[in-house]
Amino acid sequence: MNAVEIATSVLSLIAGIGIFLIACTMMSSNLESLGSRKLKALFAKTSKSKLLGVGVGAAATAAIQSSSATTVMVIGFVNAGIMSLMQAATVIFGANIGTTITGQLVALGMFGSGAISTSVIFGALAGAGAFVLAFAKHDRAQKIGGILAGFGMLFVGLSMMSGAMSKFSELDSVRNFLAMFENPFLLVLIGALLTALVQSSSAMTSMAITMTVTGLITLNQGIYITMGSNIGTCVTALIAGLTSTKNAKRTALIHLIFNVAGVAIFMLIGLFLNFGGIDYGFIFSKMLPHTPQLQLAMFHTVFNLATVIAVLPLTNLLVKLVALIIPDKAGQSAATAEPRLVFADEHMLKTPPIAVQQTKREIVNMAQTAVTNFDIACDILCTLNYEKADGFRANEEQLNFVNKHLTRYVARLMKSELSEKDRIYLATTFKTLTDLERIGDYAENIVEYADKLKETNETFSAEAIEEIKSLNMLIRELYSKVMTAYEKRDRSALEEAYRIEDAVDSMSAEMTDRHLRRLSNSAPEVGSLYLSFVTGAERVADHFINVAKTIKAHL
Repeated sequence: MNAVEIATSVLSLIAGIGIFLIACTMMSSNLESLGSRKLKALFAKTSKSKLLGVGVGAAATAAIQSSSATTVMVIGFVNAGIMSLMQAATVIFGANIGTTITGQLVALGMFGSGAISTSVIFGALAGAGAFVLAFAKHDRAQKIGGILAGFGMLFVGLSMMSGAMSKFSELDSVRNFLAMFENPFLLVLIGALLTALVQSSSAMTSMAITMTVTGLITLNQGIYITMGSNIGTCVTALIAGLTSTKNAKRTALIHLIFNVAGVAIFMLIGLFLNFGGIDYGFIFSKMLPHTPQLQLAMFHTVFNLATVIAVLPLTNLLVKLVALIIPDKAGQSAATAEPRLVFADEHMLKTPPIAVQQTKREIVNMAQTAVTNFDIACDILCTLNYEKADGFRANEEQLNFVNKHLTRYVARLMKSELSEKDRIYLATTFKTLTDLERIGDYAENIVEYADKLKETNETFSAEAIEEIKSLNMLIRELYSKVMTAYEKRDRSALEEAYRIEDAVDSMSAEMTDRHLRRLSNSAPEVGSLYLSFVTGAERVADHFINVAKTIKAHL
């Protein structure tokens, strides 16, 4: 090979790797977007058994072609409290099985020599997908086109890598250089570092298969590089867990321990085999002769299946171990906990349909916090008992935090690829967040009325207190109908909410009239505070009904 041929081969290799990585991203993002609603339903079933969790993890990863994406989603679910640590562990185990599908596809694409190769046949799907993308009008059709184009590009990139590596395999200097790397530990380290660099174990495994087929490395070298890629892929999950809750950090650590344990087990077995004068390469070449691409792909599958079988019975111990390594802080209660987004997680922004659903759950939770604070405020006003004051203040901080940070979250989410229905829904959330935050403000005002009563050593009459409790109960009923309408987009519940709001208005007017007749028997300031409460409570009802009205935009 002359200098021009070497330069051409290097550039072709870089281009092939680039196309392969873009294809993986393109396939993954479109598959996630198309199937993430079903993925959420799948993940919900993981609590039934450990084996089901493994199956769900494998199916999800095979569907979206990215174990990293599955793991990051799982960390997001754990961070949001949707999935337990035990469930997360089993799904991660399954994700390692699901990721072997890419290696099998790559091996399949490298068959064919005298006839048209499967790589060329599959590569032609890039053109078919591009045609669909160019002319499809519907969002679903465009995503299917993106999947086809990504799948085809996967094999175009693979073909370019294979061609470039074939050229390099003709150079004795290159083969001799790569032959120097025979130490299994060094090969595992190389596989881990390169995978961490490209952020894709599938890409690293595919490159190893291509190098093995073209003769650049031996099958045994490819096997240890592939094992290293299982450790390198943990980097994505570790980064995702750094800024998350303790359970999310534990999930990332489970992923790391599981993958390192699998490599350690197979390294020990490999050392034992070496004493007998054989290695993994020898075993798999005898099992599947004359098909180096299938030999490495099958090792990858066997490696991940065996690791899951070995570690699955120890899941409970693994969960306890990570809990010991990352312990909870002693003495932290709900009242002293830092405010945070409970359901909406940054990592879920990669799967917009799921992020939209979690945004809705966050708002429903915020509404629950708002009505709880309204209840506490009414109780403090009637009893002047401040036992729940700490919880009230923590709730108010949470309401302010969610209003601020969820607004930013939704703004970022709206920049994603969304269905028209999801986009319309998200547009309504800004007003909803403001309405719920205002309910918290009115609850604060009511507690301030109680403070003034306590300062002046005054109380409301027994009749006034009963009226406050009745209005509180009616607004509670309104809240229940509002949230039914909001969560289920239930038009009949919305009509019921309107009816109750009218009842709140009528009761408020009656309370005002009765109180004006009682004014002669109470201090002027006490009377003013009561009227302020009635007005504030009526505003609370208005803000709740505003939340329910938003469903009209997307019925």
